[in-house]
Amino acid sequence: MSNVKQIMKKPITIENSASIFKAMTLMNNSKISRLLTTNESGEIVGIITEKDIGFFLLVNDSEKNLNEIPVSILEKPLIQVNESTPVEDVAHIMITKNIGSIGVSSSNTIGIVTKTDLARYYIQNYVGKYRVGDVMTVSYSSMYSDDPLYKIVSKMIEDKVSRLIIKNKKNEAIGVVSFRDLFGVSMTMGNDNKVVDNSDSLISVIFPRKGFLTPSGFGGNIIAKDVMTPNVVTIDYNDDLVMACTEMIDDKINGVGVLIDNQLSGIVSKTDVIKALDKLK
Repeated sequence: MSNVKQIMKKPITIENSASIFKAMTLMNNSKISRLLTTNESGEIVGIITEKDIGFFLLVNDSEKNLNEIPVSILEKPLIQVNESTPVEDVAHIMITKNIGSIGVSSSNTIGIVTKTDLARYYIQNYVGKYRVGDVMTVSYSSMYSDDPLYKIVSKMIEDKVSRLIIKNKKNEAIGVVSFRDLFGVSMTMGNDNKVVDNSDSLISVIFPRKGFLTPSGFGGNIIAKDVMTPNVVTIDYNDDLVMACTEMIDDKINGVGVLIDNQLSGIVSKTDVIKALDKLK
């Protein structure tokens, strides 16, 4: 078994006094889903994730813009392991603690390991071990392309998911809405005290910033197809799990649809891969 030091990455950090908007911008520009947080002395003290920010944005109805809200209100303690910890043991800790990343320490924090790192490790070490169907989640949350954004957001909160499959009226999967898609809306609209809706080129309506959940604001004037990522990456039930890992890493996504007889029948995610690794320890 390999140890965690062999697969860790150097962490990208942000001071916890910085704004949520700055954290979102850094995540977006670096194409990552988490940042380690530091205090004024530069010491790593916690972590903030895309999911933390996402759920905050979904329920927040503050009048403050995103440049006025500090990272410190969302940061969480960083769970860490020693650099010599076996990778499969790290998978077990992630599953039991319900976390998506873990710090690596020697005398201090020297790295971070994420679900993506573990998926890459699975590719390198477990070809032929599991089929996609052995580990997939046989369910998924979905909405329709003409559903307003506030209903999409409410569904994500209700089902406690960070992504939704979007369907057309023929019940065909045509896209995905994830936290990252919602970040684009937040960074455009949530950083202003007022929001201009330009969905109709002949009409400009100004709405106060009241979060995603208000039908009278931009949550009621943007529909799913306006913010979704088009197309759903899919893989067959009988394919090697390594193929699913490769798709997720290559496309920089956290899950892919699973087809049974060419019908979308579930999802396999990086979390499912981590659960598979946990079984192998």
